[in-house]
Amino acid sequence: MTDTLFSSAGLDSLLGRLDALRPDSRRQWGKMDVAQMLAHCQQPLRVALGELALKRMLVGILFGRLAKKKLLAPAPWKPGMPTAPQFKITDAREFAKEKAALRALVERFGKGGPGALTKQPHPFFGPLTVAEWQALQWRHLDHHLRQFGC
Repeated sequence: MTDTLFSSAGLDSLLGRLDALRPDSRRQWGKMDVAQMLAHCQQPLRVALGELALKRMLVGILFGRLAKKKLLAPAPWKPGMPTAPQFKITDAREFAKEKAALRALVERFGKGGPGALTKQPHPFFGPLTVAEWQALQWRHLDHHLRQFGC
């Protein structure tokens, strides 16, 4: 199974897809360009690694468990999913810089394994298991790589 960032095969597979992105990669849905998407994908990884601490949101307290269940289901995520305001990237970004930063975070997350994860609850979903942290990161990255054809 390659859909885990905690295995060498899974990490290599995802990094290969990331490496296939180009500055002129065109989105198949959404509003972000490829550089903005690369910056956006860094935010959840920073939360998972404990580098970005966000307060629990009321909407997450009320609906986080239900949303988590849906996002962890086997089906690929659909285009047009809502984005947390803290993760919206609307300003211009430099492709090479954002790609290198995302690659470094993905590698750190994958190679760090469960020990690298924060012990804090997710700001929307609440407490997560190691498997849930990993699956949400994988599925989020997969969603956005598919958004740009990779």
